[in-house]
This record gives sequence, structure tokens and C-alpha cells, in this order.
Amino acid sequence: MVTFETVMEIKILHKQGMSSRAIARELGISRNTVKRYLQAKSEPPKYTPRPAVALLLDEYRDYIRQRIADAHPYKIPATVIAR
Repeated sequence: MVTFETVMEIKILHKQGMSSRAIARELGISRNTVKRYLQAKSEPPKYTPRPAVALLLDEYRDYIRQRIADAHPYKIPATVIAR
């Protein structure tokens, strides 16, 4: 996947009259990639972060933090906490 800046550079170089092959050579990407972005009607897709998913550990998070705080300055192995 190419960055938004690369897509804009492809379009600018094409408007300046460079061929797809020359653009691909200059940017170090496949000429098929250049052609795909030149033929695309819209902007490249914008990806959004996935929503947070509840973990199995979430309901025990406070307990684990309290155990670690109570044991301070000592460290509790994860295998002991897991029991």
C-alpha cells in the first residue's frame, strides 16, 4: 500500500506529462500500481482505527493492579497472578 503523499506525487508527475513507466521508475514502485492510482476515480481509501474490543482480562484488571501495588517493591511472577 502506498502513502497518500505517494499517490499525490503520482498524480502530479502524470499531470506534468511523465509516463506511467517513468513515474514507476522514479518512485520505485510497480507500474501497475501507478496505473491503478491513475485510473482510480476517487481518493485512496481512508482507514479508521478499529473500535476497542473488551478483553477477558478487563474484569480482573483492578485486582491485578492491586496485587502488584501491594507487593511493591517486590515483583510478582505472572504465573502467580494468573492463579
